[in-house]
Amino acid sequence: MPNVNYISSRGNMSIPVGMYLRTSSATNIDGDSQDRQVDAILGYAKANGMEIAVKVSDLAVKGSDSIHDRKGFAKLIQYCLDNNVDTILCENASRFARDVIVQELGYRELKALNLQLIPVDAPDYFTGDSPSLNMIRQILGAVSEFEKSNLVHKLRVSRERIKAKKGKCEGRKSLMEHYGNDKFNKLKKEVKKLRGNGVSYQKATIILAEQGYLQPTTGKALHKSQLMRL
Repeated sequence: MPNVNYISSRGNMSIPVGMYLRTSSATNIDGDSQDRQVDAILGYAKANGMEIAVKVSDLAVKGSDSIHDRKGFAKLIQYCLDNNVDTILCENASRFARDVIVQELGYRELKALNLQLIPVDAPDYFTGDSPSLNMIRQILGAVSEFEKSNLVHKLRVSRERIKAKKGKCEGRKSLMEHYGNDKFNKLKKEVKKLRGNGVSYQKATIILAEQGYLQPTTGKALHKSQLMRL
């Protein structure tokens, strides 16, 4: 079970931050691991005008576990979002996650929530340009782009399959579907009549609008291209 401590009193001039602790095995719970982490984080917070608003410990949680599998970290994120706390401190990057990919994925998710993660032993760790982190970021970017392209391809194939079966793809409704058969057939007759009297398609859209033939979604006059396709 995670250990969560909420600290209500904060100095007016201090910056509220969250403290995240993690022990990787049950044997470390009663050892000096947590005390060491707390001392390092408090030292950094004090030196940078920060004050701990909440302290969360994930006990016996592996460093390779996703942040989604950590009950304590989930509570920490929720507290930060609910209480305008935008910074989380941890002793070092390995206390957040030992797996580099888990680190980077977790950091990206926090960044998307406008939350900043700072390992106090190397504050620029996640924003730096080390070769290993750059490689991981490039790989994750390539994977993201592949997933996007793959989704677009699947949607296109799906639309083509539906069109082959039904003659049209689900999506925007046709004018006939909006109007219904009776009104649509009356529209066709009216257009044929207007064109037979030498009325241009553009002029016809105005006349038809006065008769109630409008764009179903916007209520504006039909476009001449719609009349030309009738």
